[in-house]
Amino acid sequence: MTTANKGDLSPIYDSLIAEQGDVPAEAREAAEEIQREAAEALDWSRIRPAQGSHPHQQGE
Repeated sequence: MTTANKGDLSPIYDSLIAEQGDVPAEAREAAEEIQREAAEALDWSRIRPAQGSHPHQQGE
């Protein structure tokens, strides 16, 4: 694609954004939010058993 062709596509893209909103940006923001929520939900670092309470440690 030449530079001239790239410039020709911009008005089309700009008009689509004006009509529909910036869907790629909105999808990216939603994905980032979901990733943050998933990372928080799957963060087990705050849940630690008390020292010596692990069942495998007692019988060894």
